[in-house]
Formats: sequence, structure tokens, C-alpha cells
Amino acid sequence: MYFDTVADYLTRIRNAQMAQHRMVEIPASNLKKRITEILYDKGYILKYKFEDKAFGGQGKIMIALKYDGNMVPVMKAINRASKPGKRVYKNSKEIPHVLNGLGVAIISTSKGVMTDKEARNLNVGGEILCEVY
Repeated sequence: MYFDTVADYLTRIRNAQMAQHRMVEIPASNLKKRITEILYDKGYILKYKFEDKAFGGQGKIMIALKYDGNMVPVMKAINRASKPGKRVYKNSKEIPHVLNGLGVAIISTSKGVMTDKEARNLNVGGEILCEVY
């Protein structure tokens, strides 16, 4: 049983990259699906596929990891910012710039899960889920 499913998601990706796996399989949820879509849109993963269970089960996410020519992962770091014991909430003016704008912070807002730049443009704050660069 997982208590912090987002941390489990990030750890599975991190471990697969350290072992230089091409694919990683992760149990699905709507939050993890949206994080996967953001990682794909920003170019951190090669491709993804959502597989739903036939009888209403949890399903899974298949992620193809992205490497450069020397098998060095494109994603240098993927860190959890907010934890179950200490949630990190920021308003739109306090949202951090990851590596001066080169990285991405993924934020859960009242208007859905989005990147830090989208949240600043919509002038909404929320919980900082993770930072990627």
C-alpha cells in the first residue's frame, strides 16, 4: 500500500533512469496521468500510453524514458516538493522559478494540474507537487 503515490511515481521514474531502462510501468491515477502528460509536453519523456483495466481496475501508465546519445537521461532531476507531512502551497507570485525558468514546477491548482508558467499566466496558486529539470 502506498501512502504518497506521487512520490512513488517519481521514485519509479528515477530508479528506471538510473538502471537505464527504456520503459517504466506505473499504477495509474488521474493525477499521475496529468503529470505524465506535462512531462511529455515539456520533452522530458519520449512517449506514454495509458492502459485501463477491463473491469474498472486501476490501470497502468507505460512511460518510454528519453535519453541522449550516450544513454544519459534527459531528465536530470525530478524532486518532490510537497510531502504528506509538510504540504507546500504558494500563491501565483510566490511560485518558484526552477533553474531560472529552465526547469518546470508541476502545481496542483483549483483549475487543475499545470506547470508553473501556466499557473503564473492564469494568476492561480496551489500545491507545488514536484520540480523537474
